Amino acid sequence: MTDSPVRRLVILAEGRFGPHDGKTAMGVIRYGQDPVVAVIDSTNTGRNVREWLGDRPRFDIPIVASLADALALGSSRGAPTALLIGIAPTGGKLPAAWRRAILDSIGAGLDILSGLHTFIGDDPQFAAAARAAGVEIVDYRRPPSREETAVGRAHGPGKHVILTVGTDCAIGKMSVALELRRAASEAGLASVFVPTGQTGMMIDGWGVAVDRVVSDFSNGTCEWLVEQAESKGDWIIVEGQGSLDHPAYSAVTLSLIHGSTPQAMVMVHKPGLPEHDWDHVPDRTFPLQPLNDFIRLHEQMAGVVAPSKVVAVALNTSLYADEADARRVIAETAAETGLPVDDPVRFGPQRLWGAIQAGVEALDPTIARR
Repeated sequence: MTDSPVRRLVILAEGRFGPHDGKTAMGVIRYGQDPVVAVIDSTNTGRNVREWLGDRPRFDIPIVASLADALALGSSRGAPTALLIGIAPTGGKLPAAWRRAILDSIGAGLDILSGLHTFIGDDPQFAAAARAAGVEIVDYRRPPSREETAVGRAHGPGKHVILTVGTDCAIGKMSVALELRRAASEAGLASVFVPTGQTGMMIDGWGVAVDRVVSDFSNGTCEWLVEQAESKGDWIIVEGQGSLDHPAYSAVTLSLIHGSTPQAMVMVHKPGLPEHDWDHVPDRTFPLQPLNDFIRLHEQMAGVVAPSKVVAVALNTSLYADEADARRVIAETAAETGLPVDDPVRFGPQRLWGAIQAGVEALDPTIARR
């Protein structure tokens, strides 16, 4: 993680706080370094983030109806210094009804942090207000000035690159990558998380939202992100995006596979989910691929550029409220795939990381990119 200023956040998630549209809010609260003073969502006023994320002190965050309510809290976390837009809607557009809250936040002296495709800093009204108030607007999805195609870079000696891939969007590829980085660090390994989306960048303070990069440069961007990560550590865990068979978001997945050229992949899967997240076209459905077929597809698609193996499956068992049911599904998936399987968010990442580390270390050295 880079050294970035510590901010005290108010998260704007009006009408959308939850694990799907509010996944940016959830991710920043769960894994971010900046304290969160409050969440704004008038449809959940009076509730607490602990109801979603568990009874830990860092999740003791009130949900309030407005910015004025958040500013009036007098929180023990201190007065807020930034408003973070906490949603990841289809298309990444700013809801028109949120303009007033953003302008009011700027007027209150808060920086604005956004991961939307709509660049807040390019809006003349927002930009003028920010200049007058002396606050900063950060658009995390703004692409980098560095524009390079991939050059077929080989990984450095002793560097292990692991990519999280998934059977669908918004099922936890970032969370799995962060949990595995945590377990690797706890095991004494020099491990690096590579943020490739706006939420990961908010959490770790560096990276690129690769879904905003010009397609000719997307593989190259993934390549130089991994190169940067290799200068920081030996175990490189790249955050996955999209899904290889998703009709809307497959391109970013393929660029990560062919750009980062991982020696190993971890397949993230949400059992009980029958079809792809395709809510913006409600009359079209796209069933998920059979898991073993999908694993082979990833290895084949990776192999046309550089050999790679799926070494484990990380499940998101959130559709199974009962722990016994979740553990049953984990065991069934292990029997089905013949791979190590666990839910590293729900049950901790240590056991799965141990199996992943062993699996990566057992790969033939020739599997590294030639």
